Amino acid sequence: MTSGAQTSGCFLCTKPGENKDDENLILYRSATAFVLLNLYPYNSGHLLIAPFQHIGDFAALPRAVAADLITLAQRCTGILEETYHPDGFNLGMNLGAAAGAGEPEHLHMHLVPRWQGDTNFMPIVGETKVLPETLQQTYERLQPLFHITA
Repeated sequence: MTSGAQTSGCFLCTKPGENKDDENLILYRSATAFVLLNLYPYNSGHLLIAPFQHIGDFAALPRAVAADLITLAQRCTGILEETYHPDGFNLGMNLGAAAGAGEPEHLHMHLVPRWQGDTNFMPIVGETKVLPETLQQTYERLQPLFHITA
């Protein structure tokens, strides 16, 4: 779907429309896109950056929206560097269900802070991920930084 119409079953359409940013862990809104915490993070600070427009076709994404996504990714990277001091980042999109997109009709970027040695036996053997802070703690730590660096 590339019409841009919001879809009620799409969490990337529903969450910003509720105007409950604290509850929905939305950290920041620009004119065309928003940043929120991933509910199932790989690491603390795992962010999603998505357009408000309900679109899954990256090639059809308006240039201004694409530019805004990249600008937000740069800003988020700076905030995460300042806050968490990671050794690196994974930044990318899963486009389409075959690529692993959880919401294939609404594209979004993942920004994941990474540290040397952050992969261990727990996800493999224990089938679980251990995070040093809760999502609410991450939100409270990051949210103010989006407003002082605007």
